[in-house]
Amino acid sequence: MNTLRYLTDPALMGFYWPGVVAGLAIGLVCSLLSPLVVLKRLSFVGQGISHAAFGGIGVAAAVGVVGSAASSSLQFSIVLAFCLAAALLIGWLIERGAAQADTAIGIVLVGSMTLGALLIAWAATRGRGGSVSWESILFGSIMAVNREDAAIAWAAAAGILLAAWWFRRPMLFWAFDEPAARAFGVPTAAMKYLLIILLTLAIVTAMKLAGVVLATAMLVLPGAAALRLSDRFVSVLALALGAGLLGVVGGLVLSFESGVLPPGACIVAVLVAVFGVAHLAAGVQSGRRAT
Repeated sequence: MNTLRYLTDPALMGFYWPGVVAGLAIGLVCSLLSPLVVLKRLSFVGQGISHAAFGGIGVAAAVGVVGSAASSSLQFSIVLAFCLAAALLIGWLIERGAAQADTAIGIVLVGSMTLGALLIAWAATRGRGGSVSWESILFGSIMAVNREDAAIAWAAAAGILLAAWWFRRPMLFWAFDEPAARAFGVPTAAMKYLLIILLTLAIVTAMKLAGVVLATAMLVLPGAAALRLSDRFVSVLALALGAGLLGVVGGLVLSFESGVLPPGACIVAVLVAVFGVAHLAAGVQSGRRAT
Protein backbone atom coordinates (compact mmCIF):
# COMPACT_ATOMS: atom_id res chain seq x y z
CA MET A 1 0.00 0.00 0.00
CA ASN A 2 1.32 3.42 -0.96
CA THR A 3 -0.08 5.02 2.18
CA LEU A 4 1.90 2.81 4.54
CA ARG A 5 5.04 3.21 2.45
CA TYR A 6 4.74 7.00 2.33
CA LEU A 7 4.18 7.29 6.09
CA THR A 8 6.75 4.72 7.25
CA ASP A 9 9.61 4.98 4.77
CA PRO A 10 12.31 7.17 6.39
CA ALA A 11 13.11 8.69 3.02
CA LEU A 12 9.48 9.77 2.45
CA MET A 13 8.14 10.46 5.95
CA GLY A 14 9.55 13.98 6.11
CA PHE A 15 7.63 14.95 2.98
CA TYR A 16 4.23 13.37 3.70
CA TRP A 17 3.78 13.57 7.48
CA PRO A 18 3.66 17.39 7.80
CA GLY A 19 0.76 17.54 5.34
CA VAL A 20 -1.07 14.77 7.17
CA VAL A 21 -0.55 16.46 10.55
CA ALA A 22 -1.67 19.84 9.22
CA GLY A 23 -4.68 18.25 7.53
CA LEU A 24 -5.78 16.68 10.80
CA ALA A 25 -5.49 20.05 12.56
CA ILE A 26 -7.58 21.72 9.87
CA GLY A 27 -10.10 18.88 9.95
CA LEU A 28 -10.42 19.04 13.72
CA VAL A 29 -11.04 22.74 14.11
CA CYS A 30 -13.17 23.22 10.98
CA SER A 31 -15.36 20.21 11.77
CA LEU A 32 -16.17 21.49 15.25
CA LEU A 33 -17.00 24.96 13.93
CA SER A 34 -18.96 23.56 10.99
CA PRO A 35 -22.31 22.97 12.78
CA LEU A 36 -22.31 26.58 13.97
CA VAL A 37 -21.61 27.79 10.42
CA VAL A 38 -24.52 25.75 9.04
CA LEU A 39 -26.93 26.63 11.86
CA LYS A 40 -26.29 30.37 11.54
CA ARG A 41 -26.40 30.19 7.73
CA LEU A 42 -22.85 31.42 7.29
CA SER A 43 -21.88 28.69 4.81
CA PHE A 44 -20.81 31.31 2.27
CA VAL A 45 -18.51 32.95 4.82
CA GLY A 46 -15.59 30.72 3.80
CA GLN A 47 -15.74 32.00 0.25
CA GLY A 48 -16.19 35.59 1.40
CA ILE A 49 -13.33 35.70 3.89
CA SER A 50 -10.92 33.60 1.83
CA HIS A 51 -11.44 35.71 -1.27
CA ALA A 52 -11.12 38.83 0.86
CA ALA A 53 -7.49 37.72 1.21
CA PHE A 54 -6.97 39.07 -2.30
CA GLY A 55 -7.45 42.55 -0.86
CA GLY A 56 -4.86 41.81 1.80
CA ILE A 57 -2.42 40.67 -0.84
CA GLY A 58 -3.03 43.94 -2.68
CA VAL A 59 -2.20 45.88 0.49
CA ALA A 60 0.98 43.82 0.94
CA ALA A 61 1.96 44.51 -2.67
CA ALA A 62 1.26 48.24 -2.29
CA VAL A 63 3.60 48.55 0.70
CA GLY A 64 6.24 46.37 -0.98
CA VAL A 65 5.93 43.37 1.33
CA VAL A 66 6.00 40.64 -1.32
CA GLY A 67 8.26 38.24 -3.08
CA SER A 68 10.90 37.22 -0.54
CA ALA A 69 11.00 34.45 2.03
CA ALA A 70 11.88 36.99 4.72
CA SER A 71 8.64 38.88 4.05
CA SER A 72 6.46 35.77 3.91
CA SER A 73 5.37 35.92 7.54
CA LEU A 74 4.71 39.67 7.36
CA GLN A 75 2.73 39.19 4.16
CA PHE A 76 0.65 36.49 5.84
CA SER A 77 0.09 38.77 8.85
CA ILE A 78 -1.20 41.54 6.57
CA VAL A 79 -3.53 39.08 4.81
CA LEU A 80 -4.79 37.79 8.16
CA ALA A 81 -5.39 41.32 9.47
CA PHE A 82 -7.24 42.29 6.29
CA CYS A 83 -9.41 39.16 6.41
CA LEU A 84 -10.21 39.82 10.07
CA ALA A 85 -11.26 43.39 9.22
CA ALA A 86 -13.40 42.06 6.36
CA ALA A 87 -15.00 39.50 8.65
CA LEU A 88 -15.82 42.12 11.28
CA LEU A 89 -17.32 44.32 8.56
CA ILE A 90 -19.52 41.41 7.49
CA GLY A 91 -20.63 40.93 11.09
CA TRP A 92 -21.34 44.64 11.48
CA LEU A 93 -23.45 44.77 8.31
CA ILE A 94 -25.46 41.77 9.47
CA GLU A 95 -25.86 42.99 13.04
CA ARG A 96 -26.97 46.47 11.98
CA GLY A 97 -29.50 45.01 9.59
CA ALA A 98 -27.84 46.72 6.64
CA ALA A 99 -27.85 43.43 4.71
CA GLN A 100 -28.66 39.75 5.01
CA ALA A 101 -25.75 37.41 5.70
CA ASP A 102 -25.29 36.26 2.11
CA THR A 103 -25.61 39.80 0.77
CA ALA A 104 -23.11 41.20 3.28
CA ILE A 105 -20.61 38.48 2.42
CA GLY A 106 -21.06 39.09 -1.30
CA ILE A 107 -20.53 42.83 -0.89
CA VAL A 108 -17.32 42.40 1.10
CA LEU A 109 -16.09 39.66 -1.26
CA VAL A 110 -16.36 41.69 -4.46
CA GLY A 111 -15.15 44.87 -2.75
CA SER A 112 -12.06 43.17 -1.36
CA MET A 113 -11.17 41.45 -4.61
CA THR A 114 -11.60 44.70 -6.54
CA LEU A 115 -9.41 46.57 -4.05
CA GLY A 116 -6.80 43.84 -4.32
CA ALA A 117 -6.76 43.98 -8.11
CA LEU A 118 -6.42 47.78 -8.11
CA LEU A 119 -3.63 47.79 -5.52
CA ILE A 120 -1.68 45.04 -7.28
CA ALA A 121 -1.95 46.92 -10.58
CA TRP A 122 -0.86 50.16 -8.87
CA ALA A 123 2.05 48.40 -7.15
CA ALA A 124 3.19 46.99 -10.49
CA THR A 125 3.38 50.48 -11.97
CA ARG A 126 5.56 51.56 -9.04
CA GLY A 127 7.83 48.52 -9.32
CA ARG A 128 6.59 47.16 -5.98
CA GLY A 129 4.68 44.16 -7.25
CA GLY A 130 7.62 41.79 -7.32
CA SER A 131 6.52 38.20 -7.73
CA VAL A 132 3.20 38.49 -5.93
CA SER A 133 2.54 34.97 -4.68
CA TRP A 134 -1.22 35.31 -4.42
CA GLU A 135 -1.83 31.98 -6.18
CA SER A 136 0.00 30.07 -3.46
CA ILE A 137 -1.95 31.86 -0.74
CA LEU A 138 -5.38 31.40 -2.31
CA PHE A 139 -4.75 27.91 -3.67
CA GLY A 140 -2.28 26.24 -1.32
CA SER A 141 -1.33 22.57 -1.52
CA ILE A 142 -1.55 20.47 1.61
CA MET A 143 1.34 18.30 0.46
CA ALA A 144 3.57 21.37 0.18
CA VAL A 145 3.25 21.92 3.94
CA ASN A 146 6.48 21.78 5.96
CA ARG A 147 7.01 21.12 9.65
CA GLU A 148 6.80 24.79 10.56
CA ASP A 149 3.47 25.14 8.74
CA ALA A 150 2.13 22.06 10.51
CA ALA A 151 3.17 23.49 13.87
CA ILE A 152 1.45 26.79 13.04
CA ALA A 153 -1.70 24.90 12.02
CA TRP A 154 -1.86 23.09 15.36
CA ALA A 155 -1.08 26.28 17.30
CA ALA A 156 -3.91 28.08 15.52
CA ALA A 157 -6.23 25.10 16.06
CA ALA A 158 -5.37 25.00 19.77
CA GLY A 159 -6.12 28.71 20.17
CA ILE A 160 -9.43 28.46 18.30
CA LEU A 161 -10.54 25.38 20.22
CA LEU A 162 -9.56 26.93 23.55
CA ALA A 163 -11.66 30.02 22.83
CA ALA A 164 -14.57 27.90 21.59
CA TRP A 165 -14.40 25.70 24.71
CA TRP A 166 -14.27 28.70 27.04
CA PHE A 167 -17.39 30.24 25.50
CA ARG A 168 -19.04 26.94 24.57
CA ARG A 169 -22.20 27.31 26.66
CA PRO A 170 -23.36 30.77 25.51
CA MET A 171 -22.19 30.09 21.95
CA LEU A 172 -24.07 26.81 21.61
CA PHE A 173 -27.15 28.31 23.27
CA TRP A 174 -27.02 31.20 20.80
CA ALA A 175 -26.41 28.89 17.82
CA PHE A 176 -29.30 26.52 18.53
CA ASP A 177 -31.89 29.01 19.88
CA GLU A 178 -30.97 32.68 19.45
CA PRO A 179 -34.28 34.20 20.70
CA ALA A 180 -34.16 32.15 23.90
CA ALA A 181 -30.47 32.92 24.39
CA ARG A 182 -31.19 36.64 24.07
CA ALA A 183 -34.04 36.34 26.58
CA PHE A 184 -31.71 34.65 29.08
CA GLY A 185 -29.15 37.42 28.79
CA VAL A 186 -26.64 35.83 26.44
CA PRO A 187 -24.77 38.57 24.53
CA THR A 188 -25.82 37.33 21.11
CA ALA A 189 -24.03 40.08 19.18
CA ALA A 190 -20.77 39.26 20.95
CA MET A 191 -21.26 35.56 20.16
CA LYS A 192 -21.75 36.39 16.50
CA TYR A 193 -18.57 38.44 16.36
CA LEU A 194 -16.66 35.77 18.28
CA LEU A 195 -17.75 33.07 15.83
CA ILE A 196 -16.79 35.24 12.86
CA ILE A 197 -13.34 35.90 14.36
CA LEU A 198 -12.77 32.20 15.04
CA LEU A 199 -13.91 31.35 11.53
CA THR A 200 -11.52 33.91 10.09
CA LEU A 201 -8.56 32.41 11.92
CA ALA A 202 -9.58 28.91 10.81
CA ILE A 203 -10.19 29.93 7.20
CA VAL A 204 -6.98 31.89 6.72
CA THR A 205 -4.93 29.08 8.27
CA ALA A 206 -6.72 26.43 6.22
CA MET A 207 -6.56 28.25 2.91
CA LYS A 208 -2.84 29.01 3.28
CA LEU A 209 -2.17 25.31 3.73
CA ALA A 210 -4.88 23.68 1.66
CA GLY A 211 -6.65 26.22 -0.55
CA VAL A 212 -10.00 27.98 -0.72
CA VAL A 213 -12.11 25.03 -1.85
CA LEU A 214 -10.95 22.70 0.90
CA ALA A 215 -11.30 25.39 3.58
CA THR A 216 -14.89 26.07 2.51
CA ALA A 217 -15.77 22.38 2.25
CA MET A 218 -14.41 21.62 5.71
CA LEU A 219 -16.54 24.41 7.20
CA VAL A 220 -19.78 23.29 5.56
CA LEU A 221 -19.98 19.58 4.79
CA PRO A 222 -19.21 17.99 8.22
CA GLY A 223 -21.80 20.14 9.98
CA ALA A 224 -24.36 19.70 7.21
CA ALA A 225 -23.95 15.91 7.38
CA ALA A 226 -24.17 15.84 11.18
CA LEU A 227 -27.31 18.00 11.28
CA ARG A 228 -29.00 15.61 8.85
CA LEU A 229 -28.56 12.82 11.40
CA SER A 230 -29.21 14.50 14.75
CA ASP A 231 -30.52 17.66 16.40
CA ARG A 232 -28.81 17.16 19.77
CA PHE A 233 -25.77 19.39 19.95
CA VAL A 234 -23.45 16.85 21.60
CA SER A 235 -24.29 14.27 18.95
CA VAL A 236 -24.01 16.86 16.20
CA LEU A 237 -20.53 17.91 17.32
CA ALA A 238 -19.38 14.29 17.58
CA LEU A 239 -20.80 13.40 14.16
CA ALA A 240 -19.32 16.51 12.56
CA LEU A 241 -15.91 15.72 14.03
CA GLY A 242 -16.11 12.14 12.79
CA ALA A 243 -17.19 13.26 9.33
CA GLY A 244 -14.41 15.84 9.08
CA LEU A 245 -11.64 13.51 10.18
CA LEU A 246 -13.00 10.75 7.95
CA GLY A 247 -12.89 13.17 5.04
CA VAL A 248 -9.28 14.13 5.73
CA VAL A 249 -8.02 10.60 6.32
CA GLY A 250 -10.09 9.04 3.54
CA GLY A 251 -9.13 11.75 1.06
CA LEU A 252 -5.43 11.47 1.80
CA VAL A 253 -5.53 7.68 1.53
CA LEU A 254 -7.40 7.95 -1.78
CA SER A 255 -4.83 10.43 -3.09
CA PHE A 256 -1.86 8.35 -1.91
CA GLU A 257 -3.21 5.11 -3.33
CA SER A 258 -4.11 6.64 -6.69
CA GLY A 259 -0.72 8.29 -7.06
CA VAL A 260 -2.14 10.98 -9.35
CA LEU A 261 -5.20 12.53 -7.71
CA PRO A 262 -4.63 15.79 -5.76
CA PRO A 263 -5.20 15.39 -2.01
CA GLY A 264 -7.35 18.50 -1.58
CA ALA A 265 -9.82 17.41 -4.25
CA CYS A 266 -9.90 13.87 -2.81
CA ILE A 267 -10.72 15.19 0.67
CA VAL A 268 -13.58 17.28 -0.73
CA ALA A 269 -14.84 14.29 -2.73
CA VAL A 270 -14.90 12.09 0.39
CA LEU A 271 -16.69 14.81 2.36
CA VAL A 272 -19.32 15.10 -0.37
CA ALA A 273 -19.75 11.32 -0.29
CA VAL A 274 -20.12 11.41 3.52
CA PHE A 275 -22.81 14.06 3.21
CA GLY A 276 -24.57 11.98 0.55
CA VAL A 277 -24.60 8.93 2.83
CA ALA A 278 -25.87 11.05 5.74
CA HIS A 279 -28.62 12.48 3.55
CA LEU A 280 -29.73 9.01 2.46
CA ALA A 281 -29.59 7.72 6.04
CA ALA A 282 -31.72 10.64 7.21
CA GLY A 283 -34.25 9.88 4.51
CA VAL A 284 -34.43 6.23 5.59
CA GLN A 285 -34.91 7.28 9.21
CA SER A 286 -37.71 9.68 8.23
CA GLY A 287 -39.39 6.94 6.20
CA ARG A 288 -39.30 4.53 9.13
CA ARG A 289 -40.79 7.11 11.48
CA ALA A 290 -43.56 7.86 9.01
CA THR A 291 -44.55 4.20 8.90
